[in-house]
Amino acid sequence: MDLNRVNQLQLFLEKTPNDPFPKYALALEFLDSDDDKANKFFSELLQHHPDYLPTYYTAAHFFIDQEKFELAKGTFEKGIELSSSDLKTNAELRNAYQNFLIEYEI
Repeated sequence: MDLNRVNQLQLFLEKTPNDPFPKYALALEFLDSDDDKANKFFSELLQHHPDYLPTYYTAAHFFIDQEKFELAKGTFEKGIELSSSDLKTNAELRNAYQNFLIEYEI
């Protein structure tokens, strides 16, 4: 985690609280260092910015790592549903979802 980047992102978030990008970037910053904060930002994004498609792939994998398999499954499914008009994102989510189902026998 780069503390300077985290500080800059937090300032950006304060100035633009309705912009999903700084929340997503902060979630990514905290992925390997603070699970609670990463979870907080992913949850906020999924709840308040459901159309922000980049969230779904990364959040689902985060939930897998947290062994929250039902949450990961729902996140993949919602992302697939919402990305139907974005062929590249939809294909990436479908592929990751199929791999998840096979690997975890869900």
